[in-house]
Amino acid sequence: MSFTVEERGNPNSLSYRLFFKNAEGKYISPFHDIPIYADESQNIFHMVVEVPRWTNAKMEIATKDPLNPIKQDVKKGKLRYVANVFPHKGYIWNYGAIPQTWEDPAHKDGDTDCCGDNDPIDVCEIGIIVIIDLLLKVLGILAMIDEGETDWKVIAINVEDPEANNLNNISDVQRLKPGYLESTVDWFRRYKVPDGKPENRFAFNDEFKDKDFAIEVIKSTHNFWKALISQKTNAGELNCKNTCVSASDSPYCCSVDEAKAVVGETCPCGKDEDIPSSVDKWFYYERK
Repeated sequence: MSFTVEERGNPNSLSYRLFFKNAEGKYISPFHDIPIYADESQNIFHMVVEVPRWTNAKMEIATKDPLNPIKQDVKKGKLRYVANVFPHKGYIWNYGAIPQTWEDPAHKDGDTDCCGDNDPIDVCEIGIIVIIDLLLKVLGILAMIDEGETDWKVIAINVEDPEANNLNNISDVQRLKPGYLESTVDWFRRYKVPDGKPENRFAFNDEFKDKDFAIEVIKSTHNFWKALISQKTNAGELNCKNTCVSASDSPYCCSVDEAKAVVGETCPCGKDEDIPSSVDKWFYYERK
């Protein structure tokens, strides 16, 4: 199953959006319409890449917007960029989410003792290929506590990556990519400090859990999403409109014409706007 994206608005501006289409050219929601599994029997998952490695723009699935396009996060009316906290330049992996998952903010996790962050589960893909839709082999997971919320970080690799055959569990990452997992913890611990926020913390004494543990967490967030999309859970401000999953009599069903209208209300793709020079600056501070 393949997917394409359609750019709308001006890149590097508040108007910019990436809308998704399936192989038939039908507009879809990357949150709800892309299946969680590429191959369930082999535990191969789809991933929507929101932020390519080494970039700084905080792009994310717009969970509260119709069709959930990818757009850049906004803080105080300005586009949000992640600071370069020395020695890390932008995001140090391909960063994104597994579709059809949801970390329920009403569910307190037994391992972290915190509720979910109201988003799809996050993924750090550690391969070298950068495309919008990746097929994932899960390797492990990190339990971050972000401002009192559970924010799982799945560690995975694209099955088509040249190194994929050698990486089958989190211990392989530790062995073949020494320092990468430690840098991952360091990145997540400190990336909000330039914004005046405290360092993040982690469950399990900052340690990564293995592949089997990670897959069970992913499956649990898929169950939360199924409750969400079937209206067994209060969606709050989330936009659950979809074109492929919900039955025609569901309020979440979005027709082809409705989907086209949503995209048509946005601006056509235009000229790139300038990225602020401050994005290239480095942030330094003494570690505790």
